[in-house]
Formats: sequence, C-alpha cells, structure tokens
Amino acid sequence: MQTQELVVALAGNPNCGKTSIFNNLTGARQHVGNWPGVTVEKKEGSLTHRGYSIRIIDLPGTYSLGAYSEDEAVATDYILFGKPDVVINIIDSTNLARNLYLTTQLLELGTNVVVALNMCDELEGKGIKINVPLLSQLLGVPVVSTVASRDKGMEALIDQAIAVAHRPQKPLAINYGKEAEAELENLSQKIAQTDSLEPRPLAIKLLEGDKALDKILASLPNRQKLLALRDEAWARLEKTWGEELESLFADRRYGFISGIIKETVKQEKSMQQRLSTSDKIDNLVTNRFLGIPIFLLVMWGIFQFTFKLGDPLVEIIELFFQHLGTAFGSWLQGVDASELMISFVADGIIGGLGSILVFIPHIALLFFAISLLEDSGYMARAAYIMDRFMHTLGLHGKSFLPLLMGFGCNVPGIMATRTLENKQDRLITILINPLMSCSGRLPIYILFTGALFHKNQGLVIFSLYILGMVLAIFMGMLFKKFLFKGETAPFVMELPPYRFPTLKGIFIHMWERIGSFLKRAGTVIFAAAILIWVLANLPVGVAPAGQDSFLGIIGTALAPLLKPAGFGNWQAASALLFGIIAKEVVVSTLGVIHGVGEAGLTAIIAKTWTPLAAYAFLVMNLIYVPCVATIGAIKRETNSWRWTLFAIGYSLILGWAMATLIYQGGKLLGFA
Repeated sequence: MQTQELVVALAGNPNCGKTSIFNNLTGARQHVGNWPGVTVEKKEGSLTHRGYSIRIIDLPGTYSLGAYSEDEAVATDYILFGKPDVVINIIDSTNLARNLYLTTQLLELGTNVVVALNMCDELEGKGIKINVPLLSQLLGVPVVSTVASRDKGMEALIDQAIAVAHRPQKPLAINYGKEAEAELENLSQKIAQTDSLEPRPLAIKLLEGDKALDKILASLPNRQKLLALRDEAWARLEKTWGEELESLFADRRYGFISGIIKETVKQEKSMQQRLSTSDKIDNLVTNRFLGIPIFLLVMWGIFQFTFKLGDPLVEIIELFFQHLGTAFGSWLQGVDASELMISFVADGIIGGLGSILVFIPHIALLFFAISLLEDSGYMARAAYIMDRFMHTLGLHGKSFLPLLMGFGCNVPGIMATRTLENKQDRLITILINPLMSCSGRLPIYILFTGALFHKNQGLVIFSLYILGMVLAIFMGMLFKKFLFKGETAPFVMELPPYRFPTLKGIFIHMWERIGSFLKRAGTVIFAAAILIWVLANLPVGVAPAGQDSFLGIIGTALAPLLKPAGFGNWQAASALLFGIIAKEVVVSTLGVIHGVGEAGLTAIIAKTWTPLAAYAFLVMNLIYVPCVATIGAIKRETNSWRWTLFAIGYSLILGWAMATLIYQGGKLLGFA
C-alpha cells in the first residue's frame, strides 16, 4: 500500500500550547515556555499515522491573520501561500473569546481546519464547562479536546486532520451588515478566482486593507481596477459608519464569537469565586512596589541554588578529566609517542575540552531553575513589572522578553525580537541583547570567582548579570534618544496563568541548553582548542605556550591596550581575542597556555590575579565583542553590515571603558 502524504500546519495564539502539541506529535524537543514568543520561526517535524506520512509545521503564534510583527507575518504567509492540507487551530480553552478570532479568520478563508481545544483540564478549576459537540456544530469543523501537557487527545486530533484533508471546507460566512455585504458582493463579482483565495475571502481582506494581500494582488490582471473599487467602497462605508473598517470587521467577528460562547459555555462559579490562584499570586509579584525587589530576589536565589548544588559535582568531573589526561599520557608514553604528541592530546584536547566540560553541572542547574520560571509563567510577569521602568527609557516590557532569553543564549534572544511590532524597538533590542550574560560566559565567571571570590561566588556572578541588564537598559535609552527618535509603542501582552511545570518540559529545556553547549564543545570549542595549541607550540623550537610562540606574540601585541583595565598580560589578551569565537574558549585558552586543567587553573589564577583585576576582567568578558554566532545572528536579523559592525564596535569600546573604570576606580578606593 502506497503511503499518502499530508502537510498539517499548527496555528494559534501565542502561548496556547502549539509547541507542546508539536513535540507530542513529532517526538521533537522544541523549547516549551509559559510565555509568549517562544516560537519565532517555522519548525518542521514528521510522523507516520494510519498509512499517512504527515509533515507537521509549527507556526509562530499570531492573534490574527493581519500580521503586525515579523513572526506573525511568517504564520500568515504560510497559511495563505504555503497551502497546507489541514490547519490544526490550537485554542487556549481558558481564553475562548480571544482565541476564536483567529479561528473565524481561518474559517472565512475556507481553510481545512480542525480545532484543538487545549488546556481543558484548567477549565474545571475555573468552574467552566464547554459543550464541545455544539461548538463543533456551530463552527462547522471538528473540535477535539486536548491536554498537551499530558499528551491527551493527540491521536484523535491527527485522525480528524486526516479526515478533514479529504473533506474540503466551505468558507464561513459572517454577516457584516447590509452596507458591507453589498460592497463585498460587488467586489466578489469583480475578482477573478485565484489559486490562493476564493472571491469573498479576498474581498473581505481587500476591505480590511490587509497588507498580506500584496502577493495575491500582484498576480491579478485587474489589480489596479480592484484597488480603485476598494477605495471607492472604503469612502462609502466610512461615510456611512464613520469608523475604521478594520475595527468594524473585528466587531462583527467578535459579535459572532460572543453568540457562540453564549450557546456553548456554562459558568458555574461567580466572578468572585473564580478569582484564581494566578490572580492571587499576581497581587503580590506584580505589585508596583514589590515586583522588582521580588524579581531580583528570585534571580539571586537562582545563583545560590546553582552553586550550592553544582560545586560538589564539578569536583567529580575534575577528577575524571585529571585521571583521563594521566591515563592517555601514560598510554602514549608506553607506545613511544613524542612529547609533542603527548602534549597535543593531554594539554590541547583533553585539557582544553576538560577545562570547559567541568562546568556542565552549573549550566544544567542554572537552566533547570530558569525553565521552572519560564514554564510556570513567571517570566511573563518579569516583563510586565519591568514595563514601567523601561518606558522611561524609551522601550517597553515586551522588549524585556528577548533580553531574558539572552540569559540562555544571545542568538535565540536576538531571533525573539521578531515578536516586536515596532522596527525601531526591534533594532534597539537586537543591539543591546549581547549585553545580557549568556551561558557561554558562565564558565569564565565560575573559574575566576571560584579562585578569588569563593565565599561570595553566587553574589559576585549575580552582580555581573545585574550589571549586564543595567547596561542593556542604559544603552537602549541612549540609542532611543540619539539614534532612533520616536514615540514608544504601547505595551500589551498576555499574562498566562501560572502552571505547574512538567518534569518532561523542564528536562527538554535543560537538554536543549546542555546539548547546545556540548555541540559547541565538540565542534567550535574543540577546533579552537586545537588552533590555540598549535599557535602556542609554533614556531618550532620555542618554549611551548611561551611568550615567543605565535600565541604569545599576538597576546603581547594586544596586552598594552588592556593594561589600564588591570589585566595587561599576554595570556589574558590572547584569551579575550579567541573568546570572540565562543566565550567558553577564554577558559580553554588559559588552560592550554598554562597546561593545566580547571583545578590547576584555579590555583594559578588565585596566585597571579588580584580580586580587583579579576572582576574587571569578568566585566570585560560580559560586555566586549559578541561571539561569532551572535554576530551572525545580528547580521541576519538586521540585514545590515553597518549595524553589525556598530554592535561590535560599541560593545568593544564599552567593555574596555567599564573594565578600566572599575579597575582604576577600585585602585583609588584602595581595593588594589
């Protein structure tokens, strides 16, 4: 029997559970977070079911098919032009009115739709019941109850998708009133049938002024005539109604939705009775006076948790790499390998990688804690409580979400700016995102604080994260004032209800970050360690990892520039230079130079660095030039070498200036 192929797109509002359903259906491990904007580009997976080979496309969240941000445009374009066989419209059943707006637009297009009524388990606590069969009847499409977090309803959902794919959908016809219906009928008669849309849906989008239609209109021979007819219709309708047509179409759709909800939804509790746990918690954590102190306390607690539990595990991994290096060294000596080969394996490969991989426990624990905050819904509150403060700086709280994602990695943080509607806000957020301390910097922090600030390790690292946030906000203010003048866009975002994170979701997030770290360690960092070892051992005849090596020559040339900042030695200069490849390479560079693992490196730093110089060095690593991957993301998202070079240049100058200020200021205060 020949396998049939289907393409199924997952569409829905932000934070409705699309990615959870995508993971359940495909077995993928995409990051799932209880906050808007987790998915910012199309994700693709596949499954085989009942003789069908099914491609699943996870689209970015969108509230409507009138795209306002770049991620919404991705979803809208795919639905209109990608021609999926079926669209599974995921609905947050606890926010039925808002979610059904996108549903009505999909149905008006005549799209083959299956509705996934997700998060049904949360309705019971709210005292709400939905008549699912009646809802299906009124919408004219299958409606399947699902609980994505528990993998409930997935088989029924995909069964209905297969059935709908072979049963073409008749477009939903909402009555927009006598005057509008007359104009729609007139336009529909003038519209030649296209491969993309039927006449009535195209007429509706014309009257709404939907910019997504540009691609369709460009293919029509009577484009100019249609636009002229639309303008005439606009003039007549606005004269009659005296309002923007987009708002009037929206009002009619919500009127249709209101009727459906009245028929299908039964509330068994009063509003006061339905005051949820989320509401009660929010009264505290979003309080205008307590919100920011609570956020700072939570961040401080994360770092205390990370280091109290992580340090014992690090010691075990240290011992493993020490024994591994010794074992390989002994084996190579036993087969009469040259000293150069022994050094290459023991110091270059095992030493270089080992100095990085020992920090896996700290990274895992950090992202365990962060995933708890994300999946619980607290991260959305962090953006909300920062809105008032960020508004004074010319940005808004929604810009804070990509910045928070930068704690994991600046690359997805920069990609997440696609959720911002205002292009100026998007560009500002891209430029300041590298100032957020990513996980790649964490090994550097742990190494130096473990050597010189062991008793206050968590507090010192916490100060670096806070400094990055403060500098990001400050630079955003400067950019807004001098480079991107204009009105601040209003901030509206959903605060999702608090939810108990699932262990599955937490471990997917942890593995995603650890996997990314291990991938870098096995590719970029591995290659960098070999390159650094080669430079440290050439030209032939010089002392390995000495000042006369190529690595030493490069570092010596750069060192005078760093002297005012307190670390004007060639070793630090070399580490900073190669840290541009990936921030973790700073540690592996120092490991190769000194020919020791993490434990030995800690001892050397404790003897040769002062606490003040070390802290200035950490600040430099926090701020100076983004890594190569982040530079690539900036170029890709801005599509401009000018802004990419600007990001490199300003961060380098700012990093040097801040490190110098801290070191010289500390000397004046007697901390040297």
